[in-house]
Amino acid sequence: MTQSEKIWHKHYPNEIEVEKEYEEKPLHEFLKQSAQSYAKKKALYFMGKEMTYEMVYEEACHLAGYLQQLGVVKGDRVSIMLPNTPQSVISYYAVLMAGGIVVQTNPLYTERELQYQLKDSGAKMIICLDTLYPKAASVKKQTDLEHIVVTVVRDYLPFPKNTLYPFVQKKEYKMIVSPEHNGETHVWKNIFKSEVPAVTEIDIDPKEDLALLQYTGGTTGYPKGVMLTHYNLVANTRMSVDWMYKSKKGEEVTLGMLPFFHVYGMTSVMNLSIMMGFKILLIPKFEVEEVLKTIDKERPTLFPGAPTIYIGLLNHPNINKYDLSSIDACISGSAPLPVEVMERFENVTGGRLVEGYGLTETSPVTHSNFLWGRRVPGSIGVPWPNTDSKIMDLAGEGEAEVGSIGEIAVKGPQVMKGYWNKEEETREVLSPDGWFRTGDIGYMDEEGYFYIVDRKKDMIIAGGYNIYPREVEEILYEHSQVQEAVVAGVPDPYRGETVKAYVVRKEGSSLTEEELNEFCKQHLAVYKVPKLYEFREELPKTAVGKILRRSLVEEEKEKQKKLS
Repeated sequence: MTQSEKIWHKHYPNEIEVEKEYEEKPLHEFLKQSAQSYAKKKALYFMGKEMTYEMVYEEACHLAGYLQQLGVVKGDRVSIMLPNTPQSVISYYAVLMAGGIVVQTNPLYTERELQYQLKDSGAKMIICLDTLYPKAASVKKQTDLEHIVVTVVRDYLPFPKNTLYPFVQKKEYKMIVSPEHNGETHVWKNIFKSEVPAVTEIDIDPKEDLALLQYTGGTTGYPKGVMLTHYNLVANTRMSVDWMYKSKKGEEVTLGMLPFFHVYGMTSVMNLSIMMGFKILLIPKFEVEEVLKTIDKERPTLFPGAPTIYIGLLNHPNINKYDLSSIDACISGSAPLPVEVMERFENVTGGRLVEGYGLTETSPVTHSNFLWGRRVPGSIGVPWPNTDSKIMDLAGEGEAEVGSIGEIAVKGPQVMKGYWNKEEETREVLSPDGWFRTGDIGYMDEEGYFYIVDRKKDMIIAGGYNIYPREVEEILYEHSQVQEAVVAGVPDPYRGETVKAYVVRKEGSSLTEEELNEFCKQHLAVYKVPKLYEFREELPKTAVGKILRRSLVEEEKEKQKKLS
């Protein structure tokens, strides 16, 4: 049996087509269509404020006209540096309508990180919160920025919250509106009070023209700008629609907690919901109690998330006070989903939680377990419609045998065009015939289900043995007193590397290193058992909740330097 037989297709429910044609349309066309089909339906909910599809579309058109008036033309890059607020959704579609390319920018970036991304992308404009304005203004002269659009959270808060929410400090506000910044800095509220020309429709070639420059996390070296076309994003969003075939157009409610400046939240929450006419509950910051209250009150049916998010909710002492039964379907991404977390979350909500897989370079989803079909816990599932996948031999000798460990490669309409201004790096991972090498190590079983063993760079080689952190982490999560855990290889003078576990105990736990070590010995081969344990209050994470293993490795290296 060869991998090329696509044996996973036999598991597809009748409702999901394995191959189909996707519309060759600009991504922003779907907001227009939903505004026509669901004009008076609620599109966004934000801290009590609601906006209909008609309102969102009208504001996006107005802003797009304003951007064109400022000189934005087809292909110009525009940075959006916003949390999940109505402004982030409106800005995203407005930039696309104006013909621009969205550059999603993490609001937590330092000035150095912001300057690098703006310089690398060549962004000529940034849309940001008032609190981030000083940061954007400080790097303006070192970049190609010509304009800064500034908004405040209270612009979309309902009364009386909009009168209570603080503005920036007075000196900063004066700087924003001072005459010397006229023509360069633009206040959001004033934009919507002004008369602007109607947006000029731009001719878009969906398969060639970029919609998005999405920067990778940059765990090694500087972040790279991933070039995603309109068609990449339309195709992946359509795949999401097909996968969630029981979802009803214009009726579902999506919990929008995954940040939209991350490609996972952008596709699985924002683009999917806008395309299908769903209502999005915008949550700008993950605060467990507030999320539980929102679920209890607003009754979301769809909850895309990440393992750390589900873990945080499950371990909240007041979880039983809230009704979470509205949740029907959840796809977990960005990091491995421990089986124990999946089972507990399903018991609490009564909904389905399955693990999926993807990368920034693939818009992002390529594999998932079936929400309403055969699910294999511990697996990332099977390739999505129109998506091919195989395991490449680690020795570089072609495809690996079924069941053998190798590097996962994928091919499909969601695979990026390449890295921005980085032809050599693009050639290293993307073949001329469209196969993308993910850098993730895994295998495919005889049923066509795929499994992640680990990142190629995260594999630990200790005393000649290959040790995959995920396998050890799964065991740690099985311990009843462990809330979060991550395993990394740290330098060892004898074994080359050794296994270290970083653990967050559950609240009130007195779990000791000796107890945890004994537990691991019962469930792991001796060479896989961690030799070092470190208990922490919390673990470093990305904005989407992915634990930053590499940060811990770098921290460990710094410790070793100081000791030597």
